[in-house]
Amino acid sequence: MFSIPGKQAVSITPKAAAQIARLMEKDGTQGLRIGVKKGGCAGMEYTMDYVTEIDPADEVVEAEGARVMIAPMAQMFLFGTEIDYQTSLLESGFVFRNPNVVDACGCGESIKFDESISAGT
Repeated sequence: MFSIPGKQAVSITPKAAAQIARLMEKDGTQGLRIGVKKGGCAGMEYTMDYVTEIDPADEVVEAEGARVMIAPMAQMFLFGTEIDYQTSLLESGFVFRNPNVVDACGCGESIKFDESISAGT
């Protein structure tokens, strides 16, 4: 597991915490699990899934009634990320401000990480 003692892998803004807390109101939902997977034109994509059972290997981040689980394989890619929730006239959704991203596709759905991060796996 990739972590620094006393420092959470991600931070959650108040807007994101409010949205995650709303999503957690679903029956049996313990929070959201965030990860990354191969895909998209830049090479990787974020994933978000409802969690009904917390995996002991997940890192759990809690803020203002919201709970996010970071999948073990994603922790090194997400370390230092701020999760926000933005609403505009045309769309709304979660925004990841990730200092580990070196490139993103034009639509913003796909990302590329510094290769030195994945070399550590």
